[in-house]
Amino acid sequence: MHEISLAGGILRMVEEVAAREHFWRVSQLRLEVGALAGVEAQALRFALTAMMPGTCLEGGKITIDEIPGTARCLHCAASVEIESYLEPCPRCGSFTLQATGGSELRVVDLVVFDD
Repeated sequence: MHEISLAGGILRMVEEVAAREHFWRVSQLRLEVGALAGVEAQALRFALTAMMPGTCLEGGKITIDEIPGTARCLHCAASVEIESYLEPCPRCGSFTLQATGGSELRVVDLVVFDD
């Protein structure tokens, strides 16, 4: 379950930013997880929640927005939404899809308390 190591990396990044920017608590952490990122959003939320005590995230809210996967079909040139790299083009049935979005995991924003 690589979501545990992803959660640890996100927590380290947030704590480094907190030290650099001089804030002491995060009231909300908002993430985006693409459908093609290979990340189970619920498992990531669980891992982050388990790691929060004793950190600047303690007591904060975690929001995870799930972004659809998008691709361009190299056969028919259609731009389509997909849930997996293994799907055929819903328009022509070809398996020549090139992902164009939805493969990222990113921190969108933090709502923080400074002082």
